[in-house]
Amino acid sequence: MYTGPVIAGSVAVLSLSCARGQEFTPFIEFGEDIVARGRASSNTAKEFARAGQGSKDSFARARLVFPDGTSRVTIERDPEPVYVERGSGSYVFDIDGRRFLDLNCNFTTLIHGHAFAPVVEALTDQLQRGSCFANPTRGEIELAELLCERIPRVDRVRFVNTGTEAVLFAVKAARAFTGRSRIAKLEGAYHGAYDWVEVSQAATPDNWGDPASPKSAPLYRGVPESVLDEVVVLRFNDVEGARRLLSLHARDLAAVVLDPMPSRGGLTAPSPEFIAAVQQTARDNGVLVIADEVLNLRQSFEGAAARYGLVPDLVTMGKIIGGGLPIGAIGGREDVMRVFDASGGRPVLPQGGTFSANPLSMAAGLASMRHLDHAAIAHLEMLGNFVRDGIDRAIEKKGGSLCVTGAASLFRIHPTARPPTDYRDAYPTPCGAAVMKELTRFFAANGIILPYGAAAALSTPMTRADAEIIVEVFEGFLDNHQDQLDGIEVQK
Repeated sequence: MYTGPVIAGSVAVLSLSCARGQEFTPFIEFGEDIVARGRASSNTAKEFARAGQGSKDSFARARLVFPDGTSRVTIERDPEPVYVERGSGSYVFDIDGRRFLDLNCNFTTLIHGHAFAPVVEALTDQLQRGSCFANPTRGEIELAELLCERIPRVDRVRFVNTGTEAVLFAVKAARAFTGRSRIAKLEGAYHGAYDWVEVSQAATPDNWGDPASPKSAPLYRGVPESVLDEVVVLRFNDVEGARRLLSLHARDLAAVVLDPMPSRGGLTAPSPEFIAAVQQTARDNGVLVIADEVLNLRQSFEGAAARYGLVPDLVTMGKIIGGGLPIGAIGGREDVMRVFDASGGRPVLPQGGTFSANPLSMAAGLASMRHLDHAAIAHLEMLGNFVRDGIDRAIEKKGGSLCVTGAASLFRIHPTARPPTDYRDAYPTPCGAAVMKELTRFFAANGIILPYGAAAALSTPMTRADAEIIVEVFEGFLDNHQDQLDGIEVQK
């Protein structure tokens, strides 16, 4: 039996009541009126999924101080964003008193959920001793030791404040080590806010070019042509294309930046042949391989590169290694990491930052990573398999041009009948995008935050019952939206 979110005050009370084996019939209660969610219209779901009055009032204030009313482009709004008051475990509570199962986890960061007790305790202790210093602390050594011991090919580490900085300095390190300036990257892959790795991050059918030789597409107006010229764009899982393009441009390439399972690229597993082709071609030509594990480090105890057989020269990390606080890290081969070495004077590559390796992030990260042991990883793997398998079974049983991809604690639902192999496959048609928007609304109306067009993340406080309700809500969506699902067009 599952009882879902309860809305405080005189507004609605949303409840889901599902015994195992019974038909899924969640309902919304408005006073004495009960609307069966299994038969509710899209308009009903849209109305309930919208922000409450407190969020609407907050957004009105925010529009007076932020360019579009938000402080980052990734904030979802429909049309207003939902403002959160607090989080606890696998749930967040908005300022209108509604509770939601959180499948965003601040863009996959909170692997132990919200207000994780060991992290709260570590931060409380560190705050009483100081928040930041110009001098180093033992905490940074302890977290670095943990990463070096756990993550293959990480012989040395440098801490920064974000995943963006980690990728930025990894690219610079590859340039400094090789003496070359150009890089290769995957079409549609997100690597943070650095001009070169933003190339083709959001390519569209209008500008992504020939499948055999993708164009370097700018992310924003005013990107220097020189930046576009310095990036070779590869298609994920295109074995021959990767081998050909890397060989053709190898003379000028410092590195190939590779997310082992790009979220925006479809959250699809790399083929062993693709990993082997990239790795061997790069090695044969002196091109460094940068594994961007800022998001996907959570895929195994040793990270995603180890899971898929990638042996990188540099690794970028972030998100989960900070325990919910800002962090980034560059790790890699000892000889490559020497570009940061200032023991003999000015290093080949200077790197610093006022808050890099700050003791709060170090304390939170150490507490979080110490509790991310083999048992925790196995629990997340079990939950992820259950959710993905359950969604697959629901689609097979009820029909609909949808599929699910992902691995470990991550999953992503697509408006296509077959799993995409790369970014172009995953790029939705207008009809498909509308279905995904309705899916997000339906989940919100049933007390679950499901990211729109991105990876959904599970966290260690979640239970088998939480996983069951995710699947059951998805089944309810299929029951409610068959007409819309039947109209999805396949991207050619």
